Amino acid sequence: MKELDHAQRLQLMEFVCSFAWTDLTIADEERKLIEEMANGPEFDDTDRIKIRGWLESPPPIDDVDPTRIPLEHRQQFLDAIRQVLRADGRVANTERDSLAIFEELVRTAK
Repeated sequence: MKELDHAQRLQLMEFVCSFAWTDLTIADEERKLIEEMANGPEFDDTDRIKIRGWLESPPPIDDVDPTRIPLEHRQQFLDAIRQVLRADGRVANTERDSLAIFEELVRTAK
């Protein structure tokens, strides 16, 4: 996450939280992983409050546009999303489908 600037780090967390909500619930393991990520030195208390808010209710769909992810960081976003989706030991069909769509959008977006 160190190669991302502050806005990109928050954007990453917003995407991660959005994907954690894909199956309409955030598993304890997903929540724990996201909170661990948010507790890193890259985030301040204001950021953590925002991230916790995304854990309480999903970020607005318009805020998670894959075309706004810088090309050089797209793989990092995909890796972080995969990590969260696998945190509870299972990937629901809805999560798998959403990830596939997201991967396709990330690959084709300019």
